[in-house]
Amino acid sequence: MSDPDARAAALSRVWAEMRALVLEDDRRKEVADALGMSFSRAKALRRLLSGPLTMRELTDLLGTEKPYTTLVVDDLERRGYVRRTVHPGDRRRRIVTLTEAGRAAAERADRILARPPRALAALAPDDLAALDRVMAAIGSAGAGQDVMSLPEKRAQAIDPNSAM
Repeated sequence: MSDPDARAAALSRVWAEMRALVLEDDRRKEVADALGMSFSRAKALRRLLSGPLTMRELTDLLGTEKPYTTLVVDDLERRGYVRRTVHPGDRRRRIVTLTEAGRAAAERADRILARPPRALAALAPDDLAALDRVMAAIGSAGAGQDVMSLPEKRAQAIDPNSAM
């Protein structure tokens, strides 16, 4: 597509369709209803699936403020979904860990969110294969971004002077 206006129009159409697909088939309400909690609390549980996190790490991953993360963790702890313990290397810090009930709730949320939208499932095999190739190309295009991995974030949270 060599015409810049045609390319811009195509980009706008594709992006509008992608947004509509995701936003109209939004599973957040389904997750909230299934778990009986706000989606932000379910999101916190899901972030803990990879392992225990400090309150600071959880705050960073959720993109929230510290007081809000504390409210979320307080509620999850009251429900029996998480445990908060003292960090072994720094008594001022707390580590949040999923309980078995919390892990089950987080996994249930993941199963709901992982279900493909009907419109996607209805694609013909050739169309699905073409979309798969396009999405892989989009993923590859963004792969070179400098994003700190969770283990690097954890190491830095434990020792801010460390570089992995």
